Amino acid sequence: MRPTKTKMLKRLIILLVLVATVALPFLLRSRQPATERADDTVVIITPHNEAIRSEYARGFRDWYRARTGRTVALDWRVIGGTSDITRFLEAEYVAAFKHHWTGKLGQPWSAEVQSGFTEAKLAPAAPALVREAREIFLASVVSCGLDLFFGGGSYDFVRQAQAGRIVPSRVRRTHPEWFTDAVIPQRFTGEQYWDEAGCWFGNVISSYGILYNTDALARLGLAPPQEWSDLTDPRYTGTLALSDPTKSSSMAKAFENIIQQQMQLRLAVLGRANEAQAVREGWFAGMRLIQLLSANARYFTDSSQKPPIDVAQGDCAAGICIDFYGRAQAEVVAKRGSPRLVFVTPCGGTVNSVDPIALLRGAPHHEVAELFIEYTLTLDAQKLWNFKPGTEGGPVRFALRRLPVRKDFYEHTEWKPLRSDPEAAPFSDPDPLVYQPAWTSALFRELAFAVRVMCLDAHPELTAAWRAIDVAPEPAKSRALAELQDVSAVDYERVNGVVKTALGSKSKVDEVTLASALGAEFRARYARAEALATGK
Repeated sequence: MRPTKTKMLKRLIILLVLVATVALPFLLRSRQPATERADDTVVIITPHNEAIRSEYARGFRDWYRARTGRTVALDWRVIGGTSDITRFLEAEYVAAFKHHWTGKLGQPWSAEVQSGFTEAKLAPAAPALVREAREIFLASVVSCGLDLFFGGGSYDFVRQAQAGRIVPSRVRRTHPEWFTDAVIPQRFTGEQYWDEAGCWFGNVISSYGILYNTDALARLGLAPPQEWSDLTDPRYTGTLALSDPTKSSSMAKAFENIIQQQMQLRLAVLGRANEAQAVREGWFAGMRLIQLLSANARYFTDSSQKPPIDVAQGDCAAGICIDFYGRAQAEVVAKRGSPRLVFVTPCGGTVNSVDPIALLRGAPHHEVAELFIEYTLTLDAQKLWNFKPGTEGGPVRFALRRLPVRKDFYEHTEWKPLRSDPEAAPFSDPDPLVYQPAWTSALFRELAFAVRVMCLDAHPELTAAWRAIDVAPEPAKSRALAELQDVSAVDYERVNGVVKTALGSKSKVDEVTLASALGAEFRARYARAEALATGK
């Protein structure tokens, strides 16, 4: 039976509505400047937010035109956080080098070649072909199609340099006066600020702290937190915002800060002669502190930008975040007429580390990329990090609320009225946390793994036990807490040994197997702790 004209008309109307639904967003979207209209282009992969990208794009375009007389377009690639970028670069360079190795050189590809061509220290028994692959990669201009890696923690840049995916920039040769203790020291409070070989350079300082909502704290009957340990109060249960340290380098760094502080507190008691003992005991104390923070966590998000938003909305009472996320969110809320957000850095509980920039191997727009690196380290660009919007030399639209890496920036007292954070002086902190790389830097990935199996994989059991312990009477409370806080399965020696071996294995199965076993061990421990607390 043939459809009537009425049915055909209805179908036509439905089809037109569907077409309009699909087409409307494209018709209404704001027009972007076409990159081909610019004389030059630079392609940058970054975890930086839209505010930073906007202000640095505008600033560089103006600086570049004044410097070269040419126009430039910035092609930003934003795929997620630093960990996502690291995985992306690894995959892209594997694909690019495989094409070069097999297609242009006619060499056989293997798992050994794939893992060996980015290995900084090959084993003495490594096959000659693998050593050759490594040498050829380091001498090549194999490209991932990108020019620069801008932003993220120094740990990730050190790994990229070791792998050979980032290469030396000329900026240290063209501006040697910048790389001195008076301007940009190579090290400060134990943190490295630029690479000796010139592979990466810090251009802004980051620290870590607590963002809290005063309204939420009032409802919970809590005083404003000043130390990491303040967040272990059981009244925070279900209201603390945390990120997954295996996905967020900034959260992993914050947890490392917590452990380093505990190690240094133990060292102050035991003395330098007992440093090894202080490190072991400090690790244990730090892991226990992180465990209780996690017991109070509402969630572990993949995005380090989510906790400040949820604290601002009152969905969480407090959260741990990187300084500029906290300060920026507090400013946004204050502009709306409410001063309910406060960001605090725990005294002696956080380092001042850097977010670097680096030139990628085989950068297609090498010269423009070199000039962008140079620009980020000029005082003109450094002003963007902390000047108020609308001030002379400052950002146009966004207050970035970050601290410049150049020490001489803070010597310009006449700039204080122009700054968003005029009292911030990272190089004059009276009680800084002095980072000791020998203690934990080689365990950065292992620490994140240990927190994951102890806190994330067993989070339902952890929170159930913690809630039961909170209301348990003595002596059941003490016995249950002792059971809960037995973190010997991820103590310093075990993480340095079994965990490090599994994560360094060429077989992913080893890591998965260990994670499963440790997760089961902690779930069983937390169940026992809950039983001790409830008497069941």
